[in-house]
Amino acid sequence: MTPGVQNLITDVPGILVGNAQDDALKSGTTVLTSDAPFTASVHVMGGAPGARETDLLSPDKSVAAVDALVLSGGSAFGLDACSGVVDGLRAAGRGFAVGPAQVPLVPGAILFDLLNGGQKDWEQNPYAALGRQAFEAAAQSFEIGTAGAGTGALTAMMKGGLGSASLTLPDGSTVGALVGVNPVGSVTTPGDRHFYAAPFEMGDEFGALGPDTASGLGLSLDSRKMRATSMRENTTIAIVATDATLTKAECKRIAVAAQDGIGRATVPAHTPYDGDLVFSVSTARAPAGDVTLIGHAAALCLSRAIARGVYAATPAPGDLLECWSTLNA
Repeated sequence: MTPGVQNLITDVPGILVGNAQDDALKSGTTVLTSDAPFTASVHVMGGAPGARETDLLSPDKSVAAVDALVLSGGSAFGLDACSGVVDGLRAAGRGFAVGPAQVPLVPGAILFDLLNGGQKDWEQNPYAALGRQAFEAAAQSFEIGTAGAGTGALTAMMKGGLGSASLTLPDGSTVGALVGVNPVGSVTTPGDRHFYAAPFEMGDEFGALGPDTASGLGLSLDSRKMRATSMRENTTIAIVATDATLTKAECKRIAVAAQDGIGRATVPAHTPYDGDLVFSVSTARAPAGDVTLIGHAAALCLSRAIARGVYAATPAPGDLLECWSTLNA
């Protein structure tokens, strides 16, 4: 298995991603869509998720495909980003046909970034507009780091971000991951230099520093974020995707397997104060694949994407925490 051409989830044929952010707000939205509806499911392991229309994605529910998925900052306010995407899809004539009506189906998930130092004194919720902008920006290339849903994200010890990674499988199909990294836990070992995801790094995608050689890692739960904000609300929200043809039930199993990627890259993970939600997508542009291998690849991609999102974060005025790059300058 090797990374795709861009090492982004958009290496998966049929996938497009768009970002929109407000630097003063210190928040933003990321939208994943395609030129046709796609099969999707979801799995949640955190104790504090925030989501919209995720019940539609259960294998026993009648909806077969959706039009877009949304990852957003803004906590409960950020769920309104889905409404902006619905408006954009409706204007494009997209949606589930109900007689003469077209109803776009847009599940979404949010992370908590309301106490990160940005200007949150809005009179009108800004997230619907951000969702529409992100949908209209959807393309095969997009920024990671301090962008989209990762704009205001924070890990325990440093700025978080938006991350992505991909793998091409031996049968020619592709798997990718997209993630907003805002966990309770840390993605780096004590000292802020080495990533917990280092054993899964490919090339120098997040510095090529290798694993931390110290023993007894993970015993400290120190958190600069807690000291700066006293907040417990957090979350890591992600999408994994493949072009291999999968059923809705198989997508669910891929989402479950991909959660291991969060646990390998973040310490601790799946806490009572994280949402830790993973969507899984099949664009069905390739034949049916090996579900075990696809799930394994999805977990690998998600671990790498988490580290890449933090590694690519950039400083901005008013930041509460420093970036990996400035801590390791």
